[in-house]
Amino acid sequence: MKSITIHKLDDSLETLLLARAKSEGQSLNKTIKKLLAEALALSPKGNKKREKDFLDLFGVWSAEDVLELRQGTSDLEKIDPGDWA
Repeated sequence: MKSITIHKLDDSLETLLLARAKSEGQSLNKTIKKLLAEALALSPKGNKKREKDFLDLFGVWSAEDVLELRQGTSDLEKIDPGDWA
């Protein structure tokens, strides 16, 4: 397995990486490898489909819900020329 070196790492990025490693109780090397694997979708966390995690935030509409919305807002599609005079 190869090793890599990252040159000119920003101080703020280094601080964040060190804090993450400390909070997870891992070495800096393991933390960076984990983050890279997740970012490249090579680990389970990176591959996880997240749509279901957010259903409570945006909801799911049924066909009936869409029909009701369209019927309730159909008058908004009409243009009254008097509004533009």
